[in-house]
Amino acid sequence: MTEQKQPTSPAPPGETRSPSVAPSSPAVGSAVKSRRWFGRFGAAAKQAGTPDQAKNPEPAENLEPAKDAAQAKDAAQAKAPGQSKIPEQRKPVEDKSVTDKVTDKVAEKVAEQAKDEAKDGTKEKGSEKTGKKDAKPRKKSAETRPPGAPPDPWTVFAATEDQPPGRIRRGIAVAGRALVHEYALATYASVVLAVLMTWPTLRYPLHTLPQDLGDPARQAWQISWAGHVVFSDPVRLWQSNAYYPLVNSYAFGDSLLGYGPFALIGNGPVAAVLRYNLLFVAAHALLTLGAYALVRQLGARPIGASVAAVAFAYAPWRLAQEGHLDIISAGGIPLALAMLARGHGWSLRYGLRPKRQSAAWAAAGWLVAAWQITLGFALGIPFAYVLGLILVALEIAGLIHRIRRPEFRPLDRFLRAPKKPLLGWRLMATNTLGGAIFIGVGMIVAVPYLRVPDSPTRTQEIEFFSPRLESLFIGPAESRIWGAAHQTARASLGWAAEMSLLPGFALYALALAGLAFSVWRLRQRMLLMVAVTVMVVLTLGTNYLGGRYTYLPLFGHFPASFDQRVPGRLMLWVTLLLAILAAGAVDDFVRRAKHFAAQRIPPWPGPWLRLAMITPLILVTLEGWNNTAHPVVAEQPAAMRIVTGPMLVLPTAELTDQTVQLWSTSEFQQLANGGGSFAAARQTELRSRVASFPDQASVDYLRSINVNKVLLLRDHVAGTSWERAGDVAVDLLNIRREDLTDAVVFYLR
Repeated sequence: MTEQKQPTSPAPPGETRSPSVAPSSPAVGSAVKSRRWFGRFGAAAKQAGTPDQAKNPEPAENLEPAKDAAQAKDAAQAKAPGQSKIPEQRKPVEDKSVTDKVTDKVAEKVAEQAKDEAKDGTKEKGSEKTGKKDAKPRKKSAETRPPGAPPDPWTVFAATEDQPPGRIRRGIAVAGRALVHEYALATYASVVLAVLMTWPTLRYPLHTLPQDLGDPARQAWQISWAGHVVFSDPVRLWQSNAYYPLVNSYAFGDSLLGYGPFALIGNGPVAAVLRYNLLFVAAHALLTLGAYALVRQLGARPIGASVAAVAFAYAPWRLAQEGHLDIISAGGIPLALAMLARGHGWSLRYGLRPKRQSAAWAAAGWLVAAWQITLGFALGIPFAYVLGLILVALEIAGLIHRIRRPEFRPLDRFLRAPKKPLLGWRLMATNTLGGAIFIGVGMIVAVPYLRVPDSPTRTQEIEFFSPRLESLFIGPAESRIWGAAHQTARASLGWAAEMSLLPGFALYALALAGLAFSVWRLRQRMLLMVAVTVMVVLTLGTNYLGGRYTYLPLFGHFPASFDQRVPGRLMLWVTLLLAILAAGAVDDFVRRAKHFAAQRIPPWPGPWLRLAMITPLILVTLEGWNNTAHPVVAEQPAAMRIVTGPMLVLPTAELTDQTVQLWSTSEFQQLANGGGSFAAARQTELRSRVASFPDQASVDYLRSINVNKVLLLRDHVAGTSWERAGDVAVDLLNIRREDLTDAVVFYLR
């Protein structure tokens, strides 16, 4: 566009106009524009008059050049044709060249600013072209301002750099994000749900135990012994103070060795009971959290994973196992599987994603697996089989993938780029090392179990505890929903506590629905159903083909101390697989519900649709509602804190001996007492030989096994064969008797 020329006024007399020169550079152009602008500014200032100057006074050093320029401009306008004269208010300027000098100085300054803008890569736009100023004025350097000039008022609007947060603020931010993370919220919910679903365990945590006073009392003693022996004599870990004088007595049942660090705090039976109850609730919370993490890693949404987690942790069949902490403590199994899947970047829904692989997560999974096997072999042996299959499959898949890589195929080397290996060398090394640690820990813990005498009736016990197919539809007596309804059906079972294996009718329905519609692919659903069928067959034990091709080859050869005599405990894996199927159905239902809600106005689910989405969660939670008894633990006799061993505590029985073991957690004196199903033949012989104590035969027998004291508890012998033992004369037996407040002590030597 051709620039329109501005009309010029004739030069005043005596004033020499400098010839107009076309601008040859941005700096010169800016100088010419500044001269034109300065002239217009002088006219406007002259017309505005003195009032505006009084309102906005400027420093004197800034007004002098502007005053001379204004007077020169006024004189030029006064002599221009067609212009009305304005009365003079100032004395005319004698030297007309002052205006040109000031204008030249302004042009020089503008040129310098233009050079600075060219160096910085920025260019300010004039108000005559854009009609507006830049939003962010450029900060002028000290070199562009004339000496003695006042501070630039625009510097207060200059942009300042944001200061990075300090370490404390960054730490608080990280902690805040961690506290509201999905898995942090899942942990909170798991703990709260565990407290509610196991209630009233924490109502009187110092005085009651869940279900009965048998195995819970003995397992509370086991945990306490593991913490005590670490400081007293770690070499004697497996030589406990009970079942004297038998060796490796700590291996009489699942040791719960992984809970040993929790026993370092507190001492005595009250602390042991409190510790057991806290671990009991925590084990349920870990069941929920582990299952949630696994199903989420497989690809389900939070609602589907929540349904699967609650169905797995609070399945009705598990209520019959509330007295076995080693069976309840299975949360490490799904948690380890979730970590291993995360470490290998594998998801059931999305397949293998090598970019998401992490050797750290895989290492954490192997460590959790090693900790899980220290809790016991009843669940550890099947878990080891599953991990072995996973490890072998991963190693074979990685090897095949490496062989098929293009760099190993000469013809394909020039046709396509090399592929990334299925498993990196770090992940392969982590799996190898992690598997070795898992096997090593299992073998070290298994050494004392192999030294325990085996049961000659192990196969017969497996046949006795093998459930029938209808057991999978019968709820236990501890279920508040199905306990009374299935009472008649339970009466037909040989051992109802180990054969009431209902995982939940709501879970069955959701798993069947998962076969029809699900977020899992059809192939994956079929594989899950095949896995469920295989695990059901193994759960039936010898009731399917006699177990010759199913349960017995896998578990029948283990000694009785490994506690593989109860096939029904494999229901854990059936429940987990059914929960994964159910999560697929719930997830797909939620997806459809959200898609339907998006068509509504407003586009979010209504109250009835929200209720429908959480109905599966409500159903599986109700089926896990317990009716478990919480008997009160008898108070520890004072004599148990002062009498040392080796000794025998009377009365003795399979159930009461486990309470005696709990009482011994104050001093851990050596006891001939010991309950449970292990060393049952020896304990039965002991009880029969001392049934007539005090007499010569019982005294001689106790001396033969190096027991030199007998503690008779007066408050507990009512109705037993030792009811009058405290009043019998012992002078002819060559023993001494001492009467205490609540007991009688017989010294055999």
